[in-house]
Amino acid sequence: MMRLLKGIHWPTVTVMLIISGVSFFAIYSATYREYGHYFIYRQLMWLGVAFVLFWITVAIGYRSLLNVSYMIYSFSLLLLVFVLAFGVIRQGAQRWIAIGSFVLQPSEFCRLATMFVLAQFLAERARRLGQKRSFAMGAFLVMIPFILILKQPDLGSALLFIPILLAMLFVWGVRIRYLIGVFFMGLASLPFAWFSLKTYQQKRLLVFLNPNADPLGSGYTALQSKIAVGSGGLLGKGWLHGTQTQLQFVPEHHTDFIFCVIGEEFGFAGCAFLILLFCLMVGYALHIMDRTTDQRARILAAGIAAMIFFQVMINIGMTIGLAPITGITLPLVSYGGSSLIATYMALGILVSIHKERSIF
Repeated sequence: MMRLLKGIHWPTVTVMLIISGVSFFAIYSATYREYGHYFIYRQLMWLGVAFVLFWITVAIGYRSLLNVSYMIYSFSLLLLVFVLAFGVIRQGAQRWIAIGSFVLQPSEFCRLATMFVLAQFLAERARRLGQKRSFAMGAFLVMIPFILILKQPDLGSALLFIPILLAMLFVWGVRIRYLIGVFFMGLASLPFAWFSLKTYQQKRLLVFLNPNADPLGSGYTALQSKIAVGSGGLLGKGWLHGTQTQLQFVPEHHTDFIFCVIGEEFGFAGCAFLILLFCLMVGYALHIMDRTTDQRARILAAGIAAMIFFQVMINIGMTIGLAPITGITLPLVSYGGSSLIATYMALGILVSIHKERSIF
């Protein structure tokens, strides 16, 4: 046990647990009136599983996981194919695998698997030799899960692969002109991407530009979400005393829109505190990346930092009207076992990198 605890990056662990504590209060407030203790008990169970897997990940070490990264990646792709064939369908989306009374979302774990294989692949290649082929192959490794997840459909989870890819390529040392090329290729593909979206996804993007165009339909959630956050004022209405969220005006306010509960009940001060915690977490990830001399670890840490940063930015952005609604969770805060476990394991990898940095 003492050997496991030696070299742990305790600031990361501390911030992780504080955010999980904030999640406890937010989920309970969002669900207790209608469901009693059902959701909070289930989340506590998932939290216990996630905490155990966090330490297992630290004990195994990132190097052992990277050594079998291609196997992990292949298995994750099989799970995504299985989801498309036999997955549980909810609200028109087929994203989950049922295991008894529980459901898991493989796309959450596929992000980690893709980061493993991408870090391993890039580290095996010299930065200034064969960049075109390495860049193309790296993009190909990401595009496979991207397309499979997009077909579920899960636009938010799929789009999150793009900043992860760009961040890992940047730390690897790819030429900037390639990244600029990807950006303009993305812009050029927007008309084609628009027609590949489901009708409800197109409506979400349209109401992002003008929520008042359909205030009782596609724009309803966006409008109610902004009302909830704005009504919290500076210090909020107090825990369990929100009106928009307690009276169920905001849909999915215990999952994708959990930030509404925090904004309404704890106000600007509570939101700023939570955002500060996430900034610290991303900062610690970058600090760990900077201190290791292992190229694989640097690339992997960059991917994890990008994943957390953009997931938080997109979730909070869609809650306050600065981003379209894409159905993406707030890491460590939203209700759900798959997202919680995957994030804890990602942080376990970061802690493992810090713990083993002196070896290289």
